[in-house]
Amino acid sequence: MGENSVCAVILAGGQGKRMRSDLPKAMCEVLGVPMIDWVIKACRGCGIDDICVVTGYGREVLEKHLEGRCHTVVQSERRGTGHAVMMAKDWLRERKSKDVVILNGDAPFIDSGTLLAALWQHRDRKDDVTVITAMAEDPAGAGRIIRKSGALAGIVEEKDATDEQRLIKEVNTGAFWFGTDRLLGALDRLSPNNAQGEYYITDAVYIILSDGGRAGAHMADDPDAVLSANDRRALLKLNTAARYKVIERLLDGGVEFDCTDGVIIGNDVAVGKGTKILKGTILRGNTRIGEGCVIGPDCLLDDTEVGDGSRLNTVQSRDAVVGKNVSVGPFVQLRPGTVIKDGVKIGDFVEIKNSVIGENTAVSHLTYVGDSDVGRGVNFGCGVATANYDGEKKFRTVIGDNAFIGCNTNLVAPVKVGNAAYTAAGSTITRDVPDGALAVERADTRLREDFGFQRLKSRIEKNSR
Repeated sequence: MGENSVCAVILAGGQGKRMRSDLPKAMCEVLGVPMIDWVIKACRGCGIDDICVVTGYGREVLEKHLEGRCHTVVQSERRGTGHAVMMAKDWLRERKSKDVVILNGDAPFIDSGTLLAALWQHRDRKDDVTVITAMAEDPAGAGRIIRKSGALAGIVEEKDATDEQRLIKEVNTGAFWFGTDRLLGALDRLSPNNAQGEYYITDAVYIILSDGGRAGAHMADDPDAVLSANDRRALLKLNTAARYKVIERLLDGGVEFDCTDGVIIGNDVAVGKGTKILKGTILRGNTRIGEGCVIGPDCLLDDTEVGDGSRLNTVQSRDAVVGKNVSVGPFVQLRPGTVIKDGVKIGDFVEIKNSVIGENTAVSHLTYVGDSDVGRGVNFGCGVATANYDGEKKFRTVIGDNAFIGCNTNLVAPVKVGNAAYTAAGSTITRDVPDGALAVERADTRLREDFGFQRLKSRIEKNSR
């Protein structure tokens, strides 16, 4: 397909009043991604980079979200799908020689393969319009496909359909390929002469046929291609359908699930074979999980990379990299900029931020490591904290290979602990520690005899009765 031979118009001006949301309907999320982004991804996936989005309600939100990615035009009043496409007429006139696909921004399950197959049929048959259809078990609410002798004869919206037509299960997905020049000619002749008093893009099919043009229908393999959301219940159904589509794809790829309760995995997430996903795990964004891992229970990973053979238990991670054969958790937070090298052990109640943890290092429990560069084979005792922020600026801590950081050590950055150096338990380290040295930085212990007996006299008496 020639790079400059196709374009797309995506209709995203709907408010979705029944959503009870301040967002445009197309910005409501399926698996954590706005529905409009699903549709744009389908376009990009089959080489359609020239895209115009018709905005309306909440246009500022959509335009900011789409900035630099798509051209936008505004439908200031919602008068139907045909009226929405009319708003893009000037944009379409500059692309008269192209084929254009019309899509709905709230129908996320249209996919690149379906768009491409429909385009090939459209061009192979030399049709002027090709409607993408689907077989729906429950076609209520959808436009019905009317055929005569097997050929496409038109589309009728449910509110305008006869009782006999409502029995038809082949429905319009809301996706159409048009020859752009033909579409422009039909747009000028659309009429709101229907039960809704709106301009239907489906009427363009009748106009083209009445002019002696050619119309075809391509049936999508996936019946869910027709699904969209007008209210929260429908949005939940979309999320549920999308969730199981991803899980089924991963099962086919050798990923193991004992239980899918609370498991939500984004459409762009990749998981290697032999990995086990436990209950309550949420994987989002461009998260990448290697082979032979155990993830969960109750992990939330966002844009995180995990190497082969690693185990994460009750971990929250964003914009982090975890190496191979790493053990993390439970109750660990990996914040942006964290890199955990191979063989590391991160224990319970640990937070790591914008730090590199070297190979085979152990950060066992109750520790905060921020803005630090940690070498290989380091051992952190319980309760270690890097004091990386002075209220105005952040500073880095550097810890060399094989260092031993004693329990309850405070490392006041900027500070460096050398290779094979020790810090004594309870120390607050404010100066660099040379290679191989022991740093003991504590205040002298001072004792006041009988202080406790005097201060706690009433408590002692009460508890001795």
